[in-house]
Amino acid sequence: MCRHIAWVGDEPGPLGELLVAPPHGLHRQSWAPRRQRHGTVNADGFGVGWYAPDDPVPARYRRAGPVWADPSFADLARVVRSHAVLAAVRDATLPGADGEAAAAPFASGPWLFSHNGAVAGWPGTVAALAAGLPPAELLALEARNDSALVWALVLHRLRRGEAPADALAGVVRDVAAAAPGSRLNLLLTDGRAVTATAWGDTLWYLAGPGRRAVVASEPYDDGPGWREAPDRTLLTATADGVTARPLDAPPSPSADPHARRAAAEPLEESPA
Repeated sequence: MCRHIAWVGDEPGPLGELLVAPPHGLHRQSWAPRRQRHGTVNADGFGVGWYAPDDPVPARYRRAGPVWADPSFADLARVVRSHAVLAAVRDATLPGADGEAAAAPFASGPWLFSHNGAVAGWPGTVAALAAGLPPAELLALEARNDSALVWALVLHRLRRGEAPADALAGVVRDVAAAAPGSRLNLLLTDGRAVTATAWGDTLWYLAGPGRRAVVASEPYDDGPGWREAPDRTLLTATADGVTARPLDAPPSPSADPHARRAAAEPLEESPA
């Protein structure tokens, strides 16, 4: 049910370097994923978001159809360069008419967000959570699907001042309690760090080569550096490396997303 990837690094690189060029990159995962547990083809839309130098607000390119049917994407991916990217290909949980608005990444201010999975019993199971959002935030939903609501719940917490790790962990706990059996693999970035959850689906990470960290639904090649995150894990990735903690652990009192790394257990570090 969807595949996604995010990376951050010190040096910008072309989008196609990690999305199109690798033998099992996200472009190929749209029709031939190797580790997808739910669904087989991700042809219900795609999107990529990236950060330009000295601009904290990311750009996005999204379409309603499959990425392989868009000849403009390969050209864009060849020339656009960025140090931080979030991209996804979509296998819709339910048919809908929202088109590219339902495709990740969702965005607000400096944030990019993606959801790989499904909310069980949508929409009735999470009606109470939706009712807890301010009406203006509900009316601002980009699409009428579970991922858009999960993003609204995360964004609400971010706007209240919660750290990214706390916001993702809190939403995953709330949705999982309201809708048991949900799959809630989330990716969130502000262009400096990637925060991610493994909850019910595959999540892998790669630290390096160089000062770059990658978090993805599945590896884009067979390189030896890839590591799989255990289920119910919260990851934080920066150019310095990747750290993790159990998702069921209580959140840190720190409101600084980068200070949280000091309290997390190191999984992998790229060379400084």
